[in-house]
Amino acid sequence: MEYKLHNGSGGLCCKGSSRHDRQLNTYDWLADIPGNAIECDMIEVQFKNTRKGYYLNSNKLELTKGDVVAVEANPGHDIGVVTLTGELVKLQMKKTRMRPDAEIRRVYRKARPVDMEKYAEAKAREHETMIRSRQIAAELELNMKIGDVEFQGDGNKAIFYYIADGRVDFRQLIKLLADAFKTRIEMKQIGARQEAGRIGSIGPCGRELCCATWMTNFISVSTAAARFQDLSLNPQKLAGQCAKLKCCLNYEVDCYVEAQKRFPSREIQLETKDNTYFFFKADILANQITYSTDKNIPANLVTISGRRAFEVVNLNKNGSKPDSLAANGNTPEAPKPSTDLLDQDSLTRFDRQRNNNRKPMRNGDNTSQRRRHRPPQNRNRRGANGNQTPNANA
Repeated sequence: MEYKLHNGSGGLCCKGSSRHDRQLNTYDWLADIPGNAIECDMIEVQFKNTRKGYYLNSNKLELTKGDVVAVEANPGHDIGVVTLTGELVKLQMKKTRMRPDAEIRRVYRKARPVDMEKYAEAKAREHETMIRSRQIAAELELNMKIGDVEFQGDGNKAIFYYIADGRVDFRQLIKLLADAFKTRIEMKQIGARQEAGRIGSIGPCGRELCCATWMTNFISVSTAAARFQDLSLNPQKLAGQCAKLKCCLNYEVDCYVEAQKRFPSREIQLETKDNTYFFFKADILANQITYSTDKNIPANLVTISGRRAFEVVNLNKNGSKPDSLAANGNTPEAPKPSTDLLDQDSLTRFDRQRNNNRKPMRNGDNTSQRRRHRPPQNRNRRGANGNQTPNANA
């Protein structure tokens, strides 16, 4: 029986999705099409963290997303999880720019219990191997950091992922590692962003890192992206978990560059009959720009729209000066405060509405309020028999 989750635009097939415990998970939106798995003999297999490979299903095995398979390796075999089948694999191979002349390896079989035992034994050695390899690299005084170790499924090869600023001569290191661990050694250099994607973490936005979920290629990020968005050039806030500039700085920079075209240059001074105004700050997305009568400190701040700023600039070019920066001489309206999406994280967000539930007191209620709050000694008390007894002071 097939289960489908219908939404407004279609349905989500259960075959197309899998457990979201693997990085770079892809939803197979062609999974519910009949004969989709038969159209393509290639499958996508994911290994530890973000390492993926494409293999030929030459034995025509009935494979679905989530199956654990044994695939061809050099030497021996490796164990991975099927993450994609069918026609969508061709699109993924094209996206990763896989070369047509690249060697295509085969899928041997579905993993057996014996294969899984060897796989578990190899994975149990990874952490201890990484610690020992770091000690050996430190003894050789190599300027490198070994960030992760991945054993092949049969334990015949170990891949050491390392980070280094420059070129490292690790020939002596490979000999010592091979003697210490009795296995074939492969060294693979990665960058700081790739290391963060392999390890995985939670970003300051509260979501899992983009490099660990969907990003497959890394575009360089410069501080110019922060300047275009008027962000504070604070390294602690602009840096991500990898100690590099956050990749998300590139997401909205094009929108800000396009919006800044609706503003005059910040170097232009606006002349009125009374004052000369200098640029102070700008709300780019709201198309609001604020000017000050002093070049260094905020004084007599006036906020106008970008369109009004261009009008004043054109008037100054023609030799005329308006009475004020505001249109028609009216006082400019203050811009509406923007909604802070992070305001819900404030520790004092519940204190603001503490006194808002009190009803306002009407003028006629003053007497009743005084009567309600009289001291107990001024009120009549009832005796034991229930009769009302006047106060002794009455």
